[in-house]
Amino acid sequence: MLAISLMRMGSKGKPFYRVVVKEKRSKRDGKYLENVGTYNPMLNPAEVNLKHERIQYWISVGAQPTDTVRSLIKNNPELSEEERAAAVEAKKAKVEAEKQAAAEAKKALAEAKRKAEEEKAAAEKAEAERLEAEAKAAAEAEAKAAEEAAAAEAKAAEEAAAAEAKAAEEAAAAESTEAEAVAPEATEATETAETAETATEESKAE
Repeated sequence: MLAISLMRMGSKGKPFYRVVVKEKRSKRDGKYLENVGTYNPMLNPAEVNLKHERIQYWISVGAQPTDTVRSLIKNNPELSEEERAAAVEAKKAKVEAEKQAAAEAKKALAEAKRKAEEEKAAAEKAEAERLEAEAKAAAEAEAKAAEEAAAAEAKAAEEAAAAEAKAAEEAAAAESTEAEAVAPEATEATETAETAETATEESKAE
């Protein structure tokens, strides 16, 4: 009994199939009677080329297509030259549209990456400016505090010097007053002593 089935070709991971007519009991990759088409699932969309006239001939003489081949025949009907050309153009347009979409997606990704880098750079710049402003403000505050401390220290020293000068002045005034108070007493004592001495001398003279 004849069968129309797929014969695997191609390398590992890159399958490619022939649509062949062969004895149903023969080995999967054994001899076949005729190659009536090809099927390449690695393309997008998959590429299917069928010789519909030869397939119909073999079906008419009793060949049985497998389920997979039957699906390929159903989904890839025989086309006229115009329909085939239109299908080729549609396939090309689809591939081109996919390429364009991929290019636009790549461009959008690059643009998003560029924008993200710009935003990151702007954020880093803003952070650096903020830190610089904080450092400047801290330095100014420290300088102002040091200036105020120096001014307060100078004022305290000035006040202490004034207080010391005032105390010295008051002490000198007190000493002067005390000296003035003691002077009359000393004069009076001196005069008394002189009077007594004079009296004594007069007494001796008599």
